[in-house]
Amino acid sequence: MVRKLNPTLGRIYGKQRDRYLELVCLFPLRPLRSDADLDAAIRVIDMLVDQERRSKAEDDYLDVLADLVEAYEDVHYPIGPVSDADMLQSFLDSHRVSQVEVAKATGIAESTISEVLSGKRKLTQGQISKLARYFHVEPGVFAFGE
Repeated sequence: MVRKLNPTLGRIYGKQRDRYLELVCLFPLRPLRSDADLDAAIRVIDMLVDQERRSKAEDDYLDVLADLVEAYEDVHYPIGPVSDADMLQSFLDSHRVSQVEVAKATGIAESTISEVLSGKRKLTQGQISKLARYFHVEPGVFAFGE
């Protein structure tokens, strides 16, 4: 006896089977267990991110797949805390600004910036706030140092 499919089985959140299920068939959403899984997941992520426009279904799939990649990388490729000096140097380099320019713009003494960069001093909350405003980032970017 052949059974007919229930028409509601093909629906997800009230919509017909859609791109989400196509993507799940392309790359099933399950825990990543190897670097090969990670590489394949990143290829799918790249494919979706490179699209000019994504559907809601594609965005939902991308969110879940990104969570799976993050979970795998947290275990297999953990990133340790970054020091105040490393974070500040990274911002100086990426924004192509000097210690002097940052000191003038933030009101933080140039000697303080120099001591932070040499690892002799840590940033205070006030300095973090000023740097975050200057570099247009959240203050928490600086709050995870050693």
